[in-house]
Amino acid sequence: MSDAAVLQIAPALRCTSCGTELAATLLVCPACHALVHRVRLEALARAADEATASNDRARALSLWREAMELLPADSRQRDAVAQRIDAMQQSRPDAQPRSGWGKITGGLAALGIALVTKAKLLLIGLTKLGTVATMFVSLGFYWRMWGWQFAAAILVAIYIHEIGHVAEIRRLGMPADAPMFIPGLGAFIRLQLKVMTPSEDARIGLAGPVWGLGASLAALALSLARHSDFWFGIAQVSAWINLFNLMPIWQLDGSRGFHALSRTQRWMAVAVIAIAFVLSGKRMLVLVGLVAVWRAFEKKNVQTQHDWRAFATYTVLIAAFAALAIK
Repeated sequence: MSDAAVLQIAPALRCTSCGTELAATLLVCPACHALVHRVRLEALARAADEATASNDRARALSLWREAMELLPADSRQRDAVAQRIDAMQQSRPDAQPRSGWGKITGGLAALGIALVTKAKLLLIGLTKLGTVATMFVSLGFYWRMWGWQFAAAILVAIYIHEIGHVAEIRRLGMPADAPMFIPGLGAFIRLQLKVMTPSEDARIGLAGPVWGLGASLAALALSLARHSDFWFGIAQVSAWINLFNLMPIWQLDGSRGFHALSRTQRWMAVAVIAIAFVLSGKRMLVLVGLVAVWRAFEKKNVQTQHDWRAFATYTVLIAAFAALAIK
């Protein structure tokens, strides 16, 4: 069955098992406890298995995620689908044993493919009218404050940051729109499916600053190569913007990173922020640290399991941007 056929199956108005009338928002029949969207779920499962068989991992993940939206939160079926998604995300293509040269050439080939893929992702927004139009509006806004060259360079750095979110969202098997710019406030990405776990939320949120770090380091490299104060300024402003984004509040990237951390990890992150402030003297870190302390004390939305990947990513980013922001 094609994806179009899967998506066109309408929500049930009557239970297919007992005939009870159902509200469109119900996932389980209140009379016989059957799954309301059983037919659609079976179609999604078949389509996902076909995608897996054809090595289309991204499509399979997207279909399984759509299936999760139609399953009750406390059901065994939803847990099973969540475990399948997690296993697909953790899996890597089988690798055959290689000689030393085989490993080297294979590694270079993988690196080349990764670079080409990232280059294609960087171009995706430039094919969207909404992205280009809002980018030009933002360029005019920043131009008046900084001049067109500085404004254009900062917009590119912000754009790279946002494409980092798009790359991670797509890697997790979800559709994502190209970034849209808001003059004076940066840019945003519209997520089309719900994030299933705090760890996923952290990966998507912190992917932006990770790519932003790449942009800052690229500007720093140009500064050193050309002995350019202009590019050094770009590196510093880019670092400052990303450091602000790591504040764990509201919808900022740092808040999404903190969402996956246990209470112990949150206090450890506070300690890292304090050390970064002592070494760098950046006042922005005082505000970041105070918000982090508040998040460490909060009673809701604190994870009981440690997510060391999210913790390591967050703290390394704090240290790196603090170092880059030093004059």
